[in-house]
Amino acid sequence: MTGDLTEQLRRTENFQRGTVSFVRRDDRLRPRLQRTWDAHHMSWVLDVPRVQASMSVAPGYLLDPERDFGRVAPLVVEIGSGTGDAVVQGALARPGTNFLAVEVYRPGLASTVAKIVRENLTNVRLVQADAVQVLKHMLAPGNASEIWVFFADPWHKNRHHKRRLVNPGFAELAASRLAAGGTLRLATDWADYARQMRDVLVACRSLTNPYGDLIPAYGPAAGIVSARPAAPGEMVPADLQTGFAPRFEGRVMTRFEQKALASDRAVYDLDFRRA
Repeated sequence: MTGDLTEQLRRTENFQRGTVSFVRRDDRLRPRLQRTWDAHHMSWVLDVPRVQASMSVAPGYLLDPERDFGRVAPLVVEIGSGTGDAVVQGALARPGTNFLAVEVYRPGLASTVAKIVRENLTNVRLVQADAVQVLKHMLAPGNASEIWVFFADPWHKNRHHKRRLVNPGFAELAASRLAAGGTLRLATDWADYARQMRDVLVACRSLTNPYGDLIPAYGPAAGIVSARPAAPGEMVPADLQTGFAPRFEGRVMTRFEQKALASDRAVYDLDFRRA
């Protein structure tokens, strides 16, 4: 028993020492949302075992589609699902697909549960955990048909760049969890983070970029930024000239994207495939 406790504490310390892409926030819910959470969260939020740290996932715990969804179907994983707009819209449009929403903030999870209940969905499950822990411990290699990372925290201050989710280790881990031909979809409105994500993913040998010769429209166009071949003489920053994809039609327009467009910031989409 003492040896097991020592090992558990060691794993907890290792998790807490590592740099994560989130900070803990206020988890309090408004009364109406609290009632919805109390009534429904046990049906949709997976109760995963922890290694003491609240956002960890115990090694050896794997997502089981029969146990957790009641069926085997293609799996889409959204990392940082927020209030659930994208994952709920995806689940509505693709009822034959299982969706796993990964989020650390309880208010976002509660809002997603409310939308699931309102839309009477059965193909969405949620997990409150660190994304890297979910990919590493919950998903078997080749388990996901798609992984979505939409508008992850850009951690725009230089001293915080180490907290950015998309780094070489994440790229390799995410690629390993994609099925052959599976897709890693990302979007951001921060040009610096778009550049970093593209460069990191291009360097990952397990991924290919079908949009290597495209550039993004630089700035909002009719409310949506789309990718297209570069026009002769077009003035686009040299380090943002290639590698970005058309806007993913399956991504609902969220408040983050609306805010970016209202601020005249371009939105950059990335679409990489598992080789």
